[in-house]
Amino acid sequence: MVDIRGVSKSYRRGDQVVPVLREITLAIPRGDFIALMGPSGSGKSTLLNLIAGIDKPDRGEVLVGGEDITRLGEAELADWRAANVGFIFQFYNLMPVLNAFENVELPLLLTRLDKSERRARVATALELVGLADRREHYPNELSGGQQQRVAIARALITDPTLIVADEPTGDLDRKSAGEILELMRRLNAEMGKTIIMVSHDPHSVESARHVTHLEKGELTPG
Repeated sequence: MVDIRGVSKSYRRGDQVVPVLREITLAIPRGDFIALMGPSGSGKSTLLNLIAGIDKPDRGEVLVGGEDITRLGEAELADWRAANVGFIFQFYNLMPVLNAFENVELPLLLTRLDKSERRARVATALELVGLADRREHYPNELSGGQQQRVAIARALITDPTLIVADEPTGDLDRKSAGEILELMRRLNAEMGKTIIMVSHDPHSVESARHVTHLEKGELTPG
């Protein structure tokens, strides 16, 4: 599903070049649930952004579903992300002026689906995450765990082949975090979604099938 070959990435900080990833090679099978774990500054979020087509490496290839996304232009990448990637963020990234239904529907407004088809999909997604009765609620009327469920429904709405999650439980209490992780396990086990999750929490990564460690921009054993 994801094939990363010899990827390196640096950023400029003034006149200084700061290496973030060094010659990363990693294969992630379709249907896997992998956790990228490491301390702050290890490069795990940068690697997630490269896989999701948000950023490009300085060197190397990133293939997703057999397509080298490093060769796509910005417009092509935007179309590719919309069709193939569902995003789950630590702080939900919901639109405060939209209710739960409207937040989930948002990605579908860029498609050719008519209103009835959009409404049916949103209703199914909210049912899946257990929020059918909260569809008219706005983000400030929902708990953190409920907001993250809305974000997961939004990530699923286009039926992406890949779900990327950046610290999805980092802003939640332990009970809510456990519920979100259980939902992600179900998405992987029952729907076959390939999930790549960044986390620094050992309890969170227990939900993943495999754990990959990053340390100072390099993959490390165990």
